[in-house]
Amino acid sequence: MKDIMLEQIKDLEIFNGISKNSLEELMEKGEVKKYNSRSHIFRDKEDVKKLYIVLKGTVSLYKLNECGHKRVIFILGKGKMINDVIIQELPSSINCEAFEDAYILSYIKDDFLRIMERDFILSKNVICSLSMKVRRMYRQLKNSTGVIKMEKRLAAKLWKLSKDYGKECDNGILININITITYLSELLGSKRETISRVLKILSNKKLIEYKDKKILVIDQDKLSKFFKAP
Repeated sequence: MKDIMLEQIKDLEIFNGISKNSLEELMEKGEVKKYNSRSHIFRDKEDVKKLYIVLKGTVSLYKLNECGHKRVIFILGKGKMINDVIIQELPSSINCEAFEDAYILSYIKDDFLRIMERDFILSKNVICSLSMKVRRMYRQLKNSTGVIKMEKRLAAKLWKLSKDYGKECDNGILININITITYLSELLGSKRETISRVLKILSNKKLIEYKDKKILVIDQDKLSKFFKAP
């Protein structure tokens, strides 16, 4: 099973364009472990010695506020590097758990850094991974302001999820992961009751459908125009 999973390394986004020697070494040194849904890969403040990449499934990166409430920062899927910041000699600054059953590829940090030293493309891909997270944080900060109505914030989040995890079907784009109202509240830092009310608003506007933890985006363009409208 491990050999079959390691073969998938060739198709991972983070390894696009790297040298044949680097790819062979990464396949040799990589370890694959399955994490069940809601199990932790690492926790905030933990001294993490390995670098993790999503091989299959999805994971959540989240923080806890002073009241112990969870705020999801990112959902990451196949090919995404989870803890790029491990390059620094600092403890983890975030929690990571499997959002659904996931296979996670891991490397001892020093082994991975040695390969990066010899392969500029791999180093560039890691920098791009970090840059992507920074850009997403900028968007989240913009959308988290109290001036923006919650229905627009939720619409923007669902649009992004439909782009990242969408699957075309007859009636629109299905977000192909199970998402509870509680999880949406953690994504947006809001109360569950508020998210439930806002979902009904978006449903009444014929922008989405929500049933059995599945969200259907009826029209991505209309959803985009809704949250961008002044």
